Amino acid sequence: MGLRRKRYEDGDAVRTRSTSGPAVVAQGESGPAGDWAVELRGVRRQYGRGASAVHALRGIDLALPRGSFTAVMGPSGSGKSTFLQCAAGLDRPSGGTVRLGGTDITGMSENKLTALRRSRLGFVFQAFNLLPSLTVEQNVVLPMRLAGHRPDRRRAAAVLGQVGLDGLARRRPGQLSGGQQQRVAIARALVTRPDVVFADEPTGALDTTTAAEVLGLLRQAVDGLGATVVMVTHDPAAAAWADRVLFLADGSIVDHLERAPADRIAARMASLAAPSFSGAAA
Repeated sequence: MGLRRKRYEDGDAVRTRSTSGPAVVAQGESGPAGDWAVELRGVRRQYGRGASAVHALRGIDLALPRGSFTAVMGPSGSGKSTFLQCAAGLDRPSGGTVRLGGTDITGMSENKLTALRRSRLGFVFQAFNLLPSLTVEQNVVLPMRLAGHRPDRRRAAAVLGQVGLDGLARRRPGQLSGGQQQRVAIARALVTRPDVVFADEPTGALDTTTAAEVLGLLRQAVDGLGATVVMVTHDPAAAAWADRVLFLADGSIVDHLERAPADRIAARMASLAAPSFSGAAA
């Protein structure tokens, strides 16, 4: 299967605003709601009550277009992981709404959320999360099986080819390098043609060279396949592969950069003050 090139004009960019901090407005203010892959409106996440409450997210307003690559950064405790969990339907916000691919998931039952995650979302984690007893192919088609669909071996073979793993379908994860295992995880994330791929520190366990290869695959998935990628990372070099970088601090989006080099991203990160609350999810 050849890569399908899909370009986005400069006007199709991120639109963000944090209700508890300064407005962050990029290009792309107009456009129908259906054009957004990820929408968060007034999203708050609070843990606990009273004086001891932790406000992990403080009213996030965010709209990300389809076919975009967004990196999310911030100091420890800024709310990065909480943001990803709420955006992906892995955690329920205390207030506000979340829409994925135009579908409001905020009030969904757990069963419906599980079905949505299996069929319309892809996930790539630092730890790979492959099942060691299954072959590469079986790991890739696992989301199809879990969704109750017949595994599409041709689709699996095509995606494995796209991530550079031709001829390795019958191997098991233990026979692969760390970089190859992460490629399997990316293939698994892409096999169902998801609305959004959420990546949580996908290069954290990889060396610099292998990390660049994996980030190149995510970039290729966006540019060539029209995928939408939202990546949480602490690494400015990784964030530089994205179309834009969102910066979180104290549970709010405080800034963003468009197509910025690693040194500029690192400088902005260094300028962020440590979060004023404690105990929040990183």
